Amino acid sequence: MIRISQVRVIDEEGVQLGVMATGDALRLAQERGYDLVEVAPTASPPVTRLLDYGQYKYELAKREKEAKRKSRSVEFKEVRLKPKIGVGDFDTKVRRAIEFLEDGDRIKVAVQFRGRELTHPHLGRELLAKFADQIKDHGVLERAPLLEGKSMHITIASTHKPKPREATGGATAPDDASQPAETEGAAPAAAVDAAGSMPAAPAGE
Repeated sequence: MIRISQVRVIDEEGVQLGVMATGDALRLAQERGYDLVEVAPTASPPVTRLLDYGQYKYELAKREKEAKRKSRSVEFKEVRLKPKIGVGDFDTKVRRAIEFLEDGDRIKVAVQFRGRELTHPHLGRELLAKFADQIKDHGVLERAPLLEGKSMHITIASTHKPKPREATGGATAPDDASQPAETEGAAPAAAVDAAGSMPAAPAGE
């Protein structure tokens, strides 16, 4: 599959052998019992290495899987308040919001009105202003309080970088709603074995 006439060769120990004809590089790989793998196809000439291609694919897939596991996308969390919330509950909600922001997430803080409470929207604005002041060291206000139906809310963006998080199968916290983003993987390198054909990956891969 390596069609260019000359390649730069690195042996199985990492020693640079210099530029040689591709046919000679393939014969060398065959003599030593390795595959000739193109590791830098855009170089001039392309860089190849003598190695076990099946093991190489396994290690590459393992690294990509680990990178995805450690990747952390920004999520959108929600914290809900009531106009007559107690001091203890309010402080608990503030601590929870700070945890979200320290993880790098954006949060929506909503005050939900019931019945006649809706006739006193200023209570919601005052509560949200107090909440925003409590977490100002961890996030910035993206929008002023907005009344929609029976709910008034603000959105706050974190000033922290997203933290890597271990993938778990646990339930989502009751105060939040998340919107995970996609992560991207890398494409495998082109390779040929010493006989000139693509070797099979190890069993189980």
